[in-house]
Amino acid sequence: MATKQRTIVGSGKFTYEMHEDWAKVPAGWKMPAAAVYGDNEDRVYCFNRDPDHPICIFDRQGNYISSWGKGTFKFPHAIILDKEQHVWLVERNNCQIMKFTKGGRRLMTIGEKGYRSNTGADNTDFGSNGWKLVTRGAEPFNLPAGIAVNEAGEVFIADGYANARVHKFSSDGRLLMSWGGPGKANGQFNLPHGCWLDRRGRLLICDRENDRVQVFSQDGKHLTTWPTKFIGPAVMYVDGEDTVYVAEHNGGLISICNLDGQRLAQWGGMERRSCHGIWVDSHKDLYVVQPYTGGEGRTVVKFVRR
Repeated sequence: MATKQRTIVGSGKFTYEMHEDWAKVPAGWKMPAAAVYGDNEDRVYCFNRDPDHPICIFDRQGNYISSWGKGTFKFPHAIILDKEQHVWLVERNNCQIMKFTKGGRRLMTIGEKGYRSNTGADNTDFGSNGWKLVTRGAEPFNLPAGIAVNEAGEVFIADGYANARVHKFSSDGRLLMSWGGPGKANGQFNLPHGCWLDRRGRLLICDRENDRVQVFSQDGKHLTTWPTKFIGPAVMYVDGEDTVYVAEHNGGLISICNLDGQRLAQWGGMERRSCHGIWVDSHKDLYVVQPYTGGEGRTVVKFVRR
């Protein structure tokens, strides 16, 4: 039997072998992925737009472990696990942020189901272009996109698809502050999408439709904007060596940077447009939500470090 040829991507230290068939999904199931993240045992949590199996969990070899969440979500969008291994999920169209145990028991919900704040955006537009209609920043939420949690358990939400703000909540879900508004100036956003808290205590925001990453203090002060220009940065993951992995949604690209925003490697192209999630395991292998080769829809692709 001939050995299957694998696509090699990246360069130098950041060279990977692509495994599109990594996840062994149970027969008859779908996995239209929206986001991906992992726990401290390298188990991979895939957040999917399948109402029957929205959370699918695999080991790093791709063996199926379990699933949960049936009937809970309208439009899955983002996932992270915090330091206590709680699972945080962004339900975009119902405008809610949910906290679960790893086994799927809900612990907290932030946001009133279905409530959308008045940003000037058309409340019937559930697509990716709602950000174009925003005329003012408003209270939580109007189609939220991304999430980060700090060491104290405070929660930061990038509220981007039909708003242009970042909201900060206490660990028990109380709104503490919000900042931002539509535009291109420092501290303004056009679809704030993904967010990350780095080891310097800074909040990094993927300002997707402004093609940039902005950096803030945790009380909303704009500190800098990265020098690298991206093509629709969607989400990022920062590993223990402060290497930053950025999924560029509109360009179909993966960029690897340092914490000062200098690009170290890049691969992909428009055939991969719609990169939407990224996570890195303890072996430095990448898991990326991106389109199938030559097909429709997205899946979780694994990139094995060489």
